[in-house]
Amino acid sequence: MHSALFLLAQAQTAEAPWWYTIAPMVLIFVIFYFLLVFPVRKRQKELARVVDNLKRGDKVITTGGMYAEVAAVEGGTIHLKIADNVKVRVARSAIAGLEGGPTAGRTS
Repeated sequence: MHSALFLLAQAQTAEAPWWYTIAPMVLIFVIFYFLLVFPVRKRQKELARVVDNLKRGDKVITTGGMYAEVAAVEGGTIHLKIADNVKVRVARSAIAGLEGGPTAGRTS
């Protein structure tokens, strides 16, 4: 009788499967991915699309906070008109977005 109770107690306190301990960590990773990583990557892709489609006349904001109008696009550089007869040359990576948001002025 004593050994039957011992076996019953031992069966009830058996260790949980290994995936029971891993599942909460995986769930937390998935939640963080969809709350933090996914939106950032989506924003980066949208900004890259906007910068790739820049054309003369687009109004942009630089990462330094300067508002300007695109005067010309040459490969990896963009010429910006910041005032009458004042143009600067910046890298494509210096563009933070279009003035008024990432899709302002676009009809696509």
